[in-house]
Amino acid sequence: MVLTINVAVLLAVILFFLLRRKVQARSRGDQMVTVALAVAFGVVVAPTDFGQSILNAVGQLAEGITDSGSP
Repeated sequence: MVLTINVAVLLAVILFFLLRRKVQARSRGDQMVTVALAVAFGVVVAPTDFGQSILNAVGQLAEGITDSGSP
């Protein structure tokens, strides 16, 4: 059985949960992570060559991490 994850959907879910938190309780570092994820989501979703290359790079990174955990 092979499990595939769409990177854009994964980033959207992460952003959804990050943005649900109260704004007053966020640290500066947490805000920077949220902004970086939002920018990454925009680049991945954008139908440009640059967005597709970022998508491929993130997909290969995720695949490498997944493969490193299997015996």
